[in-house]
Amino acid sequence: MRDTRESRLLLVLLIAIAFALITVDLRGGEQSPLDGARSGAASVLGPVENGVASAVDPVGNAIGAVRDSGERHDRISRLERENAQLKHEIGSKDRNRARAGELDKLLKTAGAGGYGVKGAQVIAIGAAQGFSWTVTIDAGSNDGLRRDMTVLNGDGLVGRVTTVGPSTATVLLANDPDFTVGTRLEKSSELGFATGRGGNALNVQLMNGKAKVKKGDRLVTFGSRADKPFVPGVPVGKVTKVNRHKGDLTRTVSVRPYVGFTKLDIVGVVVEPPRSDPRDEVLKAKKPKPAPTVTVTKTPKADKGNGEQPGGGQPSGAATNTPAPGATGVAR
Repeated sequence: MRDTRESRLLLVLLIAIAFALITVDLRGGEQSPLDGARSGAASVLGPVENGVASAVDPVGNAIGAVRDSGERHDRISRLERENAQLKHEIGSKDRNRARAGELDKLLKTAGAGGYGVKGAQVIAIGAAQGFSWTVTIDAGSNDGLRRDMTVLNGDGLVGRVTTVGPSTATVLLANDPDFTVGTRLEKSSELGFATGRGGNALNVQLMNGKAKVKKGDRLVTFGSRADKPFVPGVPVGKVTKVNRHKGDLTRTVSVRPYVGFTKLDIVGVVVEPPRSDPRDEVLKAKKPKPAPTVTVTKTPKADKGNGEQPGGGQPSGAATNTPAPGATGVAR
């Protein structure tokens, strides 16, 4: 529309009419003459507004639901992360306690045998270089390791070092069929050779076919020349079965090793051999000491008349001076 005099007059007229209607509506209060027109407009426009609202509200609700869902997902994710972190911390504490216990046993074994050891951790297992039972440890030539060094843990003989890298080394385990170590029986000092059978078993062939050996006897390493590959006195295992064949020049026994080869973690490589053969000292250190037995004797009540026991016994409350057979102490 072009800006003409007639258009400006029409605009002024419409504004004047609008003000007049507003004035009439306000003065009319609740009985405004425009209520009918307003109701008619509401009747006409109401359904349109409802339709628009019904079309728009699901979209708004969906947006709100997505927003709330995202917030719930974030909360769930945060709780899952916190839960995983707590489990990791608890697991780490348990694992650290277990490792601390293994390290403590290793140090006690090394101390009893006089071995200088380099601690290491098993980081891999597998058939390395054709061997069936091997592990890889996180120590190598940079840590002073060399080929043909004895490997042990707090329980006993683990194996020997076969190959060495700058920061890792491969250990052939004592239960491998290609593994052989000289052994010596506790007390009797009968010599033999132990070979692996896989799993958790060893075969020991005693050099003396008439050697006196029984179930439960313990063995240690005999040691090698120049202490390579084996130092003496390392616990090997316990006899579980004795071959009763007669007439053989040698005698074969089955031995259960002290070491659990399927659960190795902390080990020690002997980098310094003992100054002298510890013989059975490590076994003695591993054997728990029996608790002392205390025997308490009780005397019968004394006669009220003369304060003595019937038959001229000792007064009540006295303890006998002679302990019972096998007693190590008397309570007073």
